[in-house]
Amino acid sequence: MYEQETRQIKVTVKPFYLEDQSSPDENHFVWAYHVRIENDGGETVQLRNRYWRITDALGRVQEVRGPGVVGEQPVLNPGDDFEYTSGTPLQTPSGIMVGTYQMEAASGEFFDVDIPAFSLDSPHQPVQLN
Repeated sequence: MYEQETRQIKVTVKPFYLEDQSSPDENHFVWAYHVRIENDGGETVQLRNRYWRITDALGRVQEVRGPGVVGEQPVLNPGDDFEYTSGTPLQTPSGIMVGTYQMEAASGEFFDVDIPAFSLDSPHQPVQLN
């Protein structure tokens, strides 16, 4: 698991490879990732937008931006958490994802919460010994 905290908002990510949705012979590799967002602070916040930077094993970058997550813009009161699962395909057997969530505080202030960089690893990637 990967974890990062920004302004008392903790983001935990657990990626997992989806063998049944992947076709390695066709360079199609699919991962899901489970995200938990916890408001450990003292003010209510709402997740407004997401930004992902997805890099495959060949260094190709895809950027994804949009409102909310999985069709929602959850409101997190102090002590609340929100969990969701999403996914991404790659054309290589490994990659890395990192991003931010744009939050809006009850005061109207917008701020970014870091999503920790996490590795997308499949059993189909070559293992190199150093």
